[in-house]
Amino acid sequence: MAVLILVFLAFMFPFIMVLINSLKVKRDIIKDPFSWLFTVKGLSFDNFVSAFVQMDFLNAFKNSLLVTGGATILVTILASMTAYYIVRHRNKISTLTFSLMVASMIIPFQAIMIPLVSIYGGWLNILNHRITLIVLHTGFSMSMSVFMFHGFIRGSIPIALEEAACLDGCSSTQTFFRVVFPLLKPIISTLVILNALAFWNDYLLPSLVLSDKKLLTLPLSTYSFYGTYSADYGTIMAGLLLCVIPILVLYVILQKQIIKGVISGAVK
Repeated sequence: MAVLILVFLAFMFPFIMVLINSLKVKRDIIKDPFSWLFTVKGLSFDNFVSAFVQMDFLNAFKNSLLVTGGATILVTILASMTAYYIVRHRNKISTLTFSLMVASMIIPFQAIMIPLVSIYGGWLNILNHRITLIVLHTGFSMSMSVFMFHGFIRGSIPIALEEAACLDGCSSTQTFFRVVFPLLKPIISTLVILNALAFWNDYLLPSLVLSDKKLLTLPLSTYSFYGTYSADYGTIMAGLLLCVIPILVLYVILQKQIIKGVISGAVK
């Protein structure tokens, strides 16, 4: 128990420091960043107001929500359908497709980001669009999502249910969406939070695709707090908290399903 408490405190320490310093003025952060709230003079919530205005929070939140929601929905539907087909139709094509997807998981994004920008920006000229970012997020997340869905369907979804649905007159599409898809709730919850967390917090890919200030996501909007020669640390901390809170709430809501889905998808 003591070890678990120490590990918990070690993981929570950075978050606590961000929370504490977000309520301080700049001079107090520089003077003593590790001091507790009751020892700090100049405790203020003005940092949150400044961050909200400076980063254009509502617009950035809307952009992040559209990108994260659109990509998460797409990858959930497409990956589940792909994994279902691979599990239920075992042939050379499906086996090769699954093998290639698993192999592609070892390729780092940094190895292809320059050609990516050249193709989409130089040749196709479709950068600076939210839909482009949604498509790219969906594509880069397909391999892991298919892998997780594949393990869950293979180990947890009995084929007898599908056979019964077929006898009742359901087509393949109806069988998947009416019988199989509802049973994927644990792994869907897991992948929703994992993918949504990755999409929401991603900085590198949006920075390559988006340049219009009206399209910036929350992580990109926090860069406005950095000046050429200085940075407002209190506002930065407040902005980081504003970015984290929405996805943290989603995690708390789905945490039980996440644990169940990881166990079922990875172990079975």
